Amino acid sequence: MRDFLTLDYSDAKRIADLILAKASEMQKAAAIAIADAHGDLLYFVRMDGAPVSSIQIAMNKAWTAARERKPTKEIGDKVRHPEKGHDISYYGDPKYVGWGGGLPIWKNGEVVGAVAVSGLSSSEDVALATLGVELVASS
Repeated sequence: MRDFLTLDYSDAKRIADLILAKASEMQKAAAIAIADAHGDLLYFVRMDGAPVSSIQIAMNKAWTAARERKPTKEIGDKVRHPEKGHDISYYGDPKYVGWGGGLPIWKNGEVVGAVAVSGLSSSEDVALATLGVELVASS
């Protein structure tokens, strides 16, 4: 039998609160999804003014990052590669996405969950999600 680490609700809430504070400081609105090690949703929030489409995208980014144990942007870069690229349906589930903003959260060499931000530019989504990763790494 194997034991594994995973985020819990209190971890997810701390991550979301940090990202919410930073997004508010930036005067931006986003959707934030935090998933456990399997990609199942632990916590979700959509700020006032965030696009409705960002709801499902944020959840799918968190799911993808947790399942694949890599940033969603990496997956997108791989499928869009001009010579080695392939259709994202290769992954076998329509929830897989390749836009930046979904990051796995590593602790003690294991993925313990994922954080995703959607609704801003890809680089802003990644920057905000990185805050959540760093919060867990530092605790």
